[in-house]
Amino acid sequence: MNIKNKIAVVTGASGGLGASIAATLIKKGATVYGIARNSDALNAIRDKIGDTFIPVKLDISDEEKVSEWISKTFSSSHMPDILINNAGVGSFGKIDETPTSEWLKMVNINLNGLFYITSKIVPFLKENESSTHIVNIGSILGSMGREEGTAYCATKYGVAGFSDALFKELRFFNIKVTCLNPGSIETDFFKTSGIDKHSNMLHPNDIANTLVHVLETPDNMLINELTIRPLQPKKKLS
Repeated sequence: MNIKNKIAVVTGASGGLGASIAATLIKKGATVYGIARNSDALNAIRDKIGDTFIPVKLDISDEEKVSEWISKTFSSSHMPDILINNAGVGSFGKIDETPTSEWLKMVNINLNGLFYITSKIVPFLKENESSTHIVNIGSILGSMGREEGTAYCATKYGVAGFSDALFKELRFFNIKVTCLNPGSIETDFFKTSGIDKHSNMLHPNDIANTLVHVLETPDNMLINELTIRPLQPKKKLS
């Protein structure tokens, strides 16, 4: 895919990996609809990287709002080419100390939100005559468990299964589906589990560049799953 002049939708775009993905796509010439719940953070990103980043304040776990935004934004004359399902939340703790509200929050965003936006974007991708691409950001915890991570692991295993089934369903519509599974990233994502970010973790910009490489593969070449890990994951001793 030639990314120049393509229209991309990136969820979880207000910071961290999502913001890096949006900025990298814009450098390649794409227009990016950046979705998140924090409008101030989205507007700050637009001020930094330019007007081809279009802030969208939206809670992807609200199916009605997702439907309204997609129907209002896209049409047969203005269709998305790329969907990056990056939004996700995680909290970690013992199973008997995990509040039901935390479990439901992860399921509603990591799985239900993934379904809502994907199911409503796919009809436009099917109508698009060019090759299109969906990238779901999974995790290495979608193929291995971690103590005190039952809820997060359950949702990321779900993302892996969703992605595998979806690529098999959509490949003959000229729609690529990739599940990108990173290890620890230098963001504050795992702070609730007592893990602070450090420079030996994966850098968001490096993952974003790898994602763009996957998008730019030849139209008849599909990387349906990719795992990325830090080579030396432990914090350097000073």
